Order: sequence, then C-alpha cells, then structure tokens
Amino acid sequence: MKILKCLIVDDEPPAIRLLEKYVSKVPFLELIATTTSSLEALSKMEEGSIDLVFMDIQMPDLTGLQLSKIVKGKTNIIFTTAYPQFALQSYEVDAIDYLLKPFEFERFYEAVLKVKHTFQTEVKESQKEVLKEVNEYIFIKTDGKNNFEKVYVNDICYIEGLKNYVAIHLKEKQVITNNTLKSIEDFLPAAEFVKTHKSFLVSLRHITKTDSLCVYINGNSIPIGDTYKKELFEIIQQRKL
Repeated sequence: MKILKCLIVDDEPPAIRLLEKYVSKVPFLELIATTTSSLEALSKMEEGSIDLVFMDIQMPDLTGLQLSKIVKGKTNIIFTTAYPQFALQSYEVDAIDYLLKPFEFERFYEAVLKVKHTFQTEVKESQKEVLKEVNEYIFIKTDGKNNFEKVYVNDICYIEGLKNYVAIHLKEKQVITNNTLKSIEDFLPAAEFVKTHKSFLVSLRHITKTDSLCVYINGNSIPIGDTYKKELFEIIQQRKL
C-alpha cells in the first residue's frame, strides 16, 4: 500500500492539532511536517517529496491559493479553510478537495480517499506500461475454461476484431479468442502496434508496403480508415529514410 507523505500548512495551532489527530487515524498517511509559515511550506513542497498538503487559505506572506499556483502539479492539495467563498478558485488550481472548517473526521477521510485512488490509478497505469514494454509473449484465452495459448508478441502480424471474437494473425497461423480488440491492445507495446481501422491493429514490423487505402502484411491487404490515416502515416514518416 502506498504511504502518502503529508504536510500540514495552517497559521492556527488548534487547526494543526486537529489535522494531526485525523492524519494519525489513517494508515496510509504519514505526517512529515507541520508549519505555520507559507514560505517554509513552499520550500518543503519544492523538494518534491510531499504527496499531499492540507492547506489553509488565509495565510501570511502567501495565501494558500497563491502557494498552490506556484507548486501546481508538484503535489496534491486539500484546502482546509473557514472561508467558503474561495471554493471555485480552489478547483481552478486543481485542488483535490475543499474542506470547510469545522469538519468531522468522516469528511476528512472522504477527501484523502480521493488522493489514494488517484495514486492507485497512476501505479496501475505505470505497471501496465512496464508490462507492455517487457513482455515477449502473452497468454491468449481460447475455447475451454482453462485453455490458453502462448503467443509471442514479435510473431503477431495483425489482429482483426470480428463480431463476436478476435482473430490474432501470426506468421504461420491464427489464434481465435473471445477477448476484445481493446483488451489485447492494452497488453501490446504502443510503439510497435498501431490501429489502421476500428477493427484492425497491425504490427509495424510486419508491414511490407502501404498505399493510401491499405497496408500490406504477408500478402493480406488491411484497410486504412479515415480516422486512423493521419496517425498511421505520421508514425511511418518518423521511420522513413
């Protein structure tokens, strides 16, 4: 479980103590520091090690809104304030949530869960991208409860989405599966596979030639849809001599 490193920024000590209490109740939060100084907070956030900041808005030197604009994109911010009139401005700086003082632990927990889910999504997408780049093969579900066929990624010439199934065309044969075209695409390296049509995903390494209407692989002509033509030929242009 990802532990989120937190910073509390508030010029009122009682507010800091309440947030310290709330943070201590959440197992995926770790309090790194508290400060009543917006300038000190800026220094800590610019180090890049803070995952989540609980930020008051009315602060000396720099307001919470001004501070969040400076560090936008470097951390996640949940505003904690007694002033409802700044709510709209808080979302303009991509704040995760806006907690209006006084707030109960339940409302606090609801806000931090949003941050947790954001990190979980980012980790899953990162893991998926790594898998796509390093996998030499994938297992394709075929007929039967536990029937799978190993398919080497380099052997895939193109993939054809049909009405109720998908045909994976290899050098010597084809494999039929009930998976969707999109689900297979998600496990293949984006640098090597490109859609030419809503029903076709092709391997760039196996294209032998192209024209304005089709790409050709192993003597088969695969249509190029108007929606995909621009992206396809931009990729080909990047690799031309």
